Amino acid sequence: MHLVLIGLRGSGKTTLAPILAGKLGYQWLDLDAATLAVLGETSVVNAWKHHGENGFRAAEAVALRDALSKDNYVIACGGGTPTAPGATAMLTAAEETGKAAIVYLRGSIETLQQRLRDAGVADRPGLTGADPIAEVPMLFMKRDPLYMSIASCTVAIDGQTVEQTVENLGWMLDATEDEA
Repeated sequence: MHLVLIGLRGSGKTTLAPILAGKLGYQWLDLDAATLAVLGETSVVNAWKHHGENGFRAAEAVALRDALSKDNYVIACGGGTPTAPGATAMLTAAEETGKAAIVYLRGSIETLQQRLRDAGVADRPGLTGADPIAEVPMLFMKRDPLYMSIASCTVAIDGQTVEQTVENLGWMLDATEDEA
């Protein structure tokens, strides 16, 4: 059983993954890092520069397929993972067969933008040619329906600390432990 975290940049996927993995006794995986390994790159900026979005997304699908073939991982997906070729089908199949629970960490546009400002975005290319913070509204409008359609559950992150978000996921952690 996997716990798969999806959401836009700044939603807390990579921050929460190791915490949730520790609570579950699972391993965790940053899918962006796994994608970089597939491409032989050291940063997302270089990966986009050398392979473009299509090359990155194809490698992301390979990394996701590999991750889902393992057991008991918390997988922190990249914000665009569900848009990678075949990724939505892989995630949906894993959820439908009980191999994964998919959690959408959903924040408002304002929350996501503030988190990106606080964290800095130097290591992330803009997806539209715009500043990564300025493109959040467009990405939210485009991806929110997709995330909602594949998520087992949605957790609101607005105004929540990491600890509160983990607490809000407590019922799912209990259910996931029962499935493992």
